[in-house]
Amino acid sequence: MEKYIIEMEDIWMIFNKTIIANKKVNFKVKEGEIHALVGENGAGKSTLMSILFGIYQQTKGVIKVKGKEEIISNPIKANRLGIGMVHQHFKMVEIFSLWENIALGAEFTKLNEIIDIKKIKTKITKIMNRYNLKIDLDKKTSNASVGSKQKAEILKILYRDVDILVFDEPTAVLTPQEIDGLLEIMLELQKNGKTIIFITHKMAEIKKVANRATVIRRGEVIDTYDMKKTSIEQLTEAMVGRKVVTTKNSYESKTDNLVLQIKNLTMKRSSNNKVIGLNNFNLDVYGGEIVAIAGVEGNGQQEIAEAISGMAKITSGIITMNGDDITNENIASRYSVHKIGYVPEDRHKHGIVLDFNVSQNTVLQDIDNPKFSLKKFINFSAIQSYAQNIIQKFDVRNAAAGFAITRQLSGGNQQKIILGRELSRETSFLLIFQPTRGLDVGSIEFVHSQILKAKKEGKAILLISYELSEVLSLADRIVVVNSGQKIGEISGKNAKKETIGKMMLGEKD
Repeated sequence: MEKYIIEMEDIWMIFNKTIIANKKVNFKVKEGEIHALVGENGAGKSTLMSILFGIYQQTKGVIKVKGKEEIISNPIKANRLGIGMVHQHFKMVEIFSLWENIALGAEFTKLNEIIDIKKIKTKITKIMNRYNLKIDLDKKTSNASVGSKQKAEILKILYRDVDILVFDEPTAVLTPQEIDGLLEIMLELQKNGKTIIFITHKMAEIKKVANRATVIRRGEVIDTYDMKKTSIEQLTEAMVGRKVVTTKNSYESKTDNLVLQIKNLTMKRSSNNKVIGLNNFNLDVYGGEIVAIAGVEGNGQQEIAEAISGMAKITSGIITMNGDDITNENIASRYSVHKIGYVPEDRHKHGIVLDFNVSQNTVLQDIDNPKFSLKKFINFSAIQSYAQNIIQKFDVRNAAAGFAITRQLSGGNQQKIILGRELSRETSFLLIFQPTRGLDVGSIEFVHSQILKAKKEGKAILLISYELSEVLSLADRIVVVNSGQKIGEISGKNAKKETIGKMMLGEKD
């Protein structure tokens, strides 16, 4: 008889008596395995794991941990049962150091009053060395890289001596190099007897580390698959419910309309104004073409986006949009007058207002448009109608006709709101940064088709992506950056990963 460490039987989760997030779910995890939980955005994966971790209480159903039925009333109870969770969006206090976040709520003390920093750091250091999770413990969290924060989140649950680890889309915000490192860490954790539940949309990652995978679609379990006997294509079809077609650029020639021009752009890093983030950078983007910026994260991509969007001041250089100098224009002017659309890298910080409803988020930049407001009176009916078109077209799940609070949606559906808004606005230039972060394969296929449609409409598109497969699928031209400088430029047609990879490391084309 199989030995299961986790058994979730006939689980239902119904929000507000109307939204069924999980329906009669049966999910079993063997001790010591890496078990992938796979599904489309809003399929109910994170909700199911939030029930296991005690964030939500199931409407109906039974949970067994190590063969014993348990009521997991909160995350503290989950920790006591040996369950820890690394969340999709980091749960950290930004003004604290990394070690303070790791130990928060579980500090060792002396005389029951004084925090024993030495003992805490000693325990964390032992865990870091054992699992190759090296970070600077004294670094302030707000200044730490995404990869360091991810490691700190893993250290946080290992510090609490858990043996069942839930990873909720842990690679969504990591670079390819960091992803490889994390997957190695997961395999190392498994070797040390840990059980891992791994929520992800990325099929290659599942194939690389997962022993089994359970597919969940619209809240219900479709089946559980042995990954030694299952192909990526089979798993993808089970997840989406149809065959997924890869979308590819047809490389039609661009127009002669120069939309964006960047000349000799130099600027400091926003995270450290003593360091040059971009040095003497030049770029042209024409209407009807997609130019992709490729490079290892932290090599100037953020500065390019901040300079164009107006989020940070530049040191020197000129930026023009359709011939107009916008170097010193404010953000509102760039959106409304110069028709810039912007999909930011950090959707929570710069893309949406989490406590607004979905409808409000679809008109953030355009609320003063006469279509949506006139003489200070907001036309709620027009906003609602506009939002519902975006919700339907971009398949935003659980949006409650636009009335749902955006915070309640999955990360992938929040991303769809931003993409739907920016691709639906009247724009001549689109700055798109990591557009498919956190999206499932079916959604990626659709978003790529919409970006290519915008290109056919004559829009100029600058794509910044750390996914080389995305760059190769969409780009007419690929510009590679390294250490804040333009290393070279190649045609997207017939471009090879190996060529781009060498350039990303600083080799000139």
